[in-house]
Amino acid sequence: MFPIKTLLASAFLAAATAASPPNILVIIADDCTHSDLPVHGGENAHTPNIDRLAKEGLVFERAYVGMAMCSPSRSELYSGRLPLRNGCAWNHGSSRPGTRSLPHFLGDLGYRVGLTGKTHIGPHEAYPFEKVPGFDDNCVRNPTRPHDLAGAREFITRDTARPFCLVVALTEPHAPWVMGDRSAYPPKKLKLPPYLADTPRTRQDFSAYLAEITYMDSQVGEILDLLDEVKRADDTLVLFTSEQGAQFPGNKWTNWDSGLHTSMIARWPGAIAPGTRTKALVQYADVVPTFIEIAGGKPATDTFDGSSFVKVLRGESDRHREFAYGMHNNWPEGPPYPIRSITDGDWRYIRNLTPDRLYIEKHLLGRTEHNAYWPTWLFHSTDNPDTLRLVERFMRRPAEHLHHTAEDRFEMTNLADNPDYQAIKERLSAALDRQLADQLDPGVPIDTPEAHRAAASGKPAFPGKP
Repeated sequence: MFPIKTLLASAFLAAATAASPPNILVIIADDCTHSDLPVHGGENAHTPNIDRLAKEGLVFERAYVGMAMCSPSRSELYSGRLPLRNGCAWNHGSSRPGTRSLPHFLGDLGYRVGLTGKTHIGPHEAYPFEKVPGFDDNCVRNPTRPHDLAGAREFITRDTARPFCLVVALTEPHAPWVMGDRSAYPPKKLKLPPYLADTPRTRQDFSAYLAEITYMDSQVGEILDLLDEVKRADDTLVLFTSEQGAQFPGNKWTNWDSGLHTSMIARWPGAIAPGTRTKALVQYADVVPTFIEIAGGKPATDTFDGSSFVKVLRGESDRHREFAYGMHNNWPEGPPYPIRSITDGDWRYIRNLTPDRLYIEKHLLGRTEHNAYWPTWLFHSTDNPDTLRLVERFMRRPAEHLHHTAEDRFEMTNLADNPDYQAIKERLSAALDRQLADQLDPGVPIDTPEAHRAAASGKPAFPGKP
């Protein structure tokens, strides 16, 4: 039995969607580990605007990206297709020719579809967003260029006869961490997550990263205030997401929860019950089908790797998909090191396809403006067993991981060889095998310079699901 306010919200949503599809505003942070946000249990960051959004909307506790890197995750978000199927299965990659995305799907339904800020997707034919000025499109600029809401204001208010979909893709807290007030985060007072080695330089850099989270949060507040000022807040669905994890070892470019798990918060006044949370399992591929249904269309089941979670938004269900899938191809961020994974929200199974190799991520080597803490880990590991354990956790990985994420939030304990959990591992492993077969995933051969170059030329060196 659903509460009366949920049933009323559901009825309102159905009527509102049929009469007048809402505007859609998507706000994307950049490399922000979900568990560092207070709304997901973070103990350090100050995010009053994201907290406010959560109080006014629905917080997804189990939302995931398919790859913990920028180009693949955004391509999945905009196309509704997983990395292998849309073709962007590496960072700095491009989707297959003929890929369709939000501008196509919502454009067909009468929407104006624009993007301001970071793109990191291609080709343009696959992602023909109207370019909206105002936010920096370069995530590694030092400092970030000042932002201006005039372009977003013009786009939102230009044509009230047609609904809009605007993506605001922020560049914080992507490294280098140069924005915000670091003095708000004294390094010695921070509580580091257990996957970070406790060195003075780590604390200093984590402080800078947290300052960028708060700076990002201030931009979220400005964007929400703009909606209020132009009187479009009540007829606009707002979706905030934190993208993949931050550029710390064990977050971005991994398949651990701290890499693939993303924050997702949805607000739609009068339609989504405020101050609610859901354990429904969703991933980026589900977003486009959801938007299509909300916009009055019918998402074709054979077009997407995801499906609409409108019933979750309505409060009619607290379940969506059975599994969320992850993958990693390390080239060109380092030597090949392919990874595949699956989670049911409680348990995560990870398969490293070349466990005999060292995992190397190039931004830790010679990119000290991004990761000056890494040499201190190596130096500290010579006489500190805890730091050595974290270095080896990152660089030397077994063939399989099994993590009870519901109990082991940061997935520090690998249960893959524990006989008490073999049935769980076998269930997840078999489900992952079915997914890889469905996606025509060739495994190791895809994580090569040759496959990357072929895909960049528009001729993928792997079959892929059409």
